[in-house]
Amino acid sequence: MSRLMQKLLCVAAFATAGILAAAPAFAADKIKVGISMKVLNAPYFAAAMESAKARATELGADVIVADAQGKMGKQISDVEDLVTRGVKVLLIDPADPEALVGAVNAASAAGVKVVVFDSTLNEKANYLTLVQSSNSQNGALVGRWVVDNMGDKPLKIALISGEKGNPVGRERRDGVLSGIVEAQLEKTGKSNLQIVGQGWGNWSDEGGLKAMEDLLVANKDINMVLSENDSMLLGARRAIQSANRDGITLVAAADGQKEALALIKQGKYGVTALNDPALVARTAVDIGMKAAKGQAVNVPKVSYTPPVAISKSNVDKYYNPKAIF
Repeated sequence: MSRLMQKLLCVAAFATAGILAAAPAFAADKIKVGISMKVLNAPYFAAAMESAKARATELGADVIVADAQGKMGKQISDVEDLVTRGVKVLLIDPADPEALVGAVNAASAAGVKVVVFDSTLNEKANYLTLVQSSNSQNGALVGRWVVDNMGDKPLKIALISGEKGNPVGRERRDGVLSGIVEAQLEKTGKSNLQIVGQGWGNWSDEGGLKAMEDLLVANKDINMVLSENDSMLLGARRAIQSANRDGITLVAAADGQKEALALIKQGKYGVTALNDPALVARTAVDIGMKAAKGQAVNVPKVSYTPPVAISKSNVDKYYNPKAIF
């Protein structure tokens, strides 16, 4: 028997016994992962998409990304297209908590493992889990920081919200406001805060700038700005600087954007809550890929990342100037 024939027989024997190291699981037929983003017009969403894409690729998947550009109808079509293209895992940041239920249910019925992340989807929909930060827990921590640092002075709050009807925005502002009230009651036995005006910033820096300009014109006694994310508050800060208004504390309900953390280090920005897009996205990918491989997935309907309020006292732990977001 030739030496070549001997080698071939050994290889066959090993393969039959399951001893030979197999090729990567996805080499012949990679799992396709679809990422449906409601929008990519703010750094958070871009970072979440890039992190999800990188993690899925790292795990050996082919990735298809769809940007709904803020259009609910387009996101429904995007999901339908991703299913048609054979994705086995769907990661979705839904534009609407109700309107995307049908598309998600159809995807699940087709055998796709669906993981929702960031924005809320009706829990009656058929998906594995929703991965996000806890707006109530983060809000409680941010609210306590506000009271600890602003004392018992009456709060005149300008509120900058993302978009009308958005459930995540509502949860974020409610979380912080509830946190403030609870901390005030605990500290003084009474609550003293007033929302002097609400502006809509569409989650973006420029939107926050415009909303804050209008709020500053209409209200002369603002001493705190509460924004539902860092991007809008960064824009609001520029408006405050341009108007030469002093004595306004900057408070964000979420994100931990690196530009905000840099200002916190300098004492020019009060507090924000950790809503790490990379952590949220990677967690969502890991759950979806595990399910697609047929492994047992035991997760609650909502999977929360750890709550953190980031201020000058702990910002060095979270600030990374090289971070995507």
